[in-house]
Amino acid sequence: MLTGLNTEIEYKGILYHVQTEDGGVDRPVVTTLLFKDGAIYSSKKTNYSDRDEKGRSPEGVMALMREQHKTMLKELVAGKIALPS
Repeated sequence: MLTGLNTEIEYKGILYHVQTEDGGVDRPVVTTLLFKDGAIYSSKKTNYSDRDEKGRSPEGVMALMREQHKTMLKELVAGKIALPS
């Protein structure tokens, strides 16, 4: 299991937290969550069990984690995530 990624980001004056984690060998899923005040506002999961050996390597999984994390951040600031008023 790899160390997760965490980012605090302010969008429209509100502080959000984006967290990305690897489930490890027994649960090969990368999960990214968008939080505000402890509540989950969006999530994305990617199962990587069907990837080749390189894609399942620590480097391959970390690349997937970074990309998924970055995508969540971009979608937030682009207004692509439905947020409650």
